[in-house]
Amino acid sequence: MWSVATIIGGVIGFLVLLGILIVLLWRRFLEWKSLKNKNSDSGSSNPSTFAFGSNGGAPSGQKGARQFTIEELEQATKNFNESNLVGIGSFGSVYKGLLHDGTVVAIKRRQGAPRHEFVDEVKRLSAICHRNIVTLIGYCQENGLQILVYEYLPNGSISSHLYDSGQSSNTKLEFKQRLSVAIGAAKGLSCLHGLTPPIVHNGFKTSNVLVDENFIAKVADAGIMNLLQRMEGCSLSQALTVSPFQDPEVGELRIVSATSDIYSFGVFLLELISGKETARQIFTGSNGSLAQWVESHLDSNELIDQRLGTNFTSEGMKELVALTLRCLTSSAGGRPEMATVARELDRVLETEMSLTTVMGDGTTLVTLGSQLFSS
Repeated sequence: MWSVATIIGGVIGFLVLLGILIVLLWRRFLEWKSLKNKNSDSGSSNPSTFAFGSNGGAPSGQKGARQFTIEELEQATKNFNESNLVGIGSFGSVYKGLLHDGTVVAIKRRQGAPRHEFVDEVKRLSAICHRNIVTLIGYCQENGLQILVYEYLPNGSISSHLYDSGQSSNTKLEFKQRLSVAIGAAKGLSCLHGLTPPIVHNGFKTSNVLVDENFIAKVADAGIMNLLQRMEGCSLSQALTVSPFQDPEVGELRIVSATSDIYSFGVFLLELISGKETARQIFTGSNGSLAQWVESHLDSNELIDQRLGTNFTSEGMKELVALTLRCLTSSAGGRPEMATVARELDRVLETEMSLTTVMGDGTTLVTLGSQLFSS
């Protein structure tokens, strides 16, 4: 027979265990409720809705694009005042804006009726999170306007530092700086090509490489051409424009792929080497391919930017020119993948840094032209 004390002790023990169980269940309920509210605030019950595959994209928990009101953006740009206009891009007018929280942004505006496809594509693009890609923050569709809101890059396009006579720049782009910019742009494109599904930029050019306050290069307008084609309902043949950055095979076959971006990147590398705008100063009047033009000018003083002086090694410049020619190969199958291009540029910069550390900048005297490429 159990004693009264034993029975009482058992009852007390049972009540204590029951109380602990109730507390644990209540805490689990509160945690579940908190998580539900958090996901509700983000507009999605699945925090990874807009995350890409394992090859790149947004981290788990990405909230996606922020939807702005037209009133917010009008206040940010002083009612889209001309003084805030910083340029005209493929998407339309670009304004500098200041949000309520103090964030400086770039606001791109065009005429357009509200479209579900616009929101879907913006959410997809805003989920891309990479050091070398300009971040798409949010959007707005009101008053007959389609608006994109991006992070603002204070140093603008690398083209303004490289050859744009209309803007003054105090930055002197040394060879190693140009290599660093090329590496950043290559890694940005490589990220786009590595997404699931891949994104082809289809509009890459020097003016779409922006630099931040630390002169880190970021690719701008990723996915914009695809977005515009969806909005306008135009075919690829209608969307194509004559440009030295355009892959010749795209013009012939009307097929855009990652290799098209690689050709465009080759033109970008050529502009970094020459310090000249290809469309105006390099390829004008030539009947051959751009690669043929480069090869025919290896022994001249026209290929390499004379502002570089002697602050580069012949080895580094030779390797960069060789990589440029590989990107400009007329056959898409002969071009390296963008990830390979990024690795090659990293190696060129590493070699350049090691050689100039040992010998000092300017000690490898190079005469532009025949002495550089003759061996």
